[in-house]
Parts: sequence; C-alpha cells; structure tokens
Amino acid sequence: MAPQPMGSTSRRRRPAFTQPGAAEPTRHPAVAVAMALPCAVLLAILFGGWEQMANQAQAVAELIGH
Repeated sequence: MAPQPMGSTSRRRRPAFTQPGAAEPTRHPAVAVAMALPCAVLLAILFGGWEQMANQAQAVAELIGH
C-alpha cells in the first residue's frame, strides 16, 4: 500500500453525521411531512388507495354503529 501524503489538502473531510461525537442533525416535523405527503398522495392516486381508504373508513364506521 502506498503511503498517503500528510497535508490538509489531501485529506477529505467526512460529513458531520459520520464524525464521532458530532451532534445528530434534526429535522422539523413539518419538513418531514412536506417531504412525505406528496409521495403518499401520488401513490394513493396511482394505486387506488383513496378508494380503499374510503372503504376501510366506512367499514370501521359500521362497526362502531354510526
């Protein structure tokens, strides 16, 4: 194995999430919803999930007696 030069320009910095002792990055819950909601809506439309959700809600309402 070839020796690696010791200089600050030749060393690559690791991302903060891989460095030991680094604080874990946090994300606001609204950002997570904004990222996931469009995908969930698209999948529900593409695969007929909207009708399935309506059928399931109707079945639950009948079980409850409403």
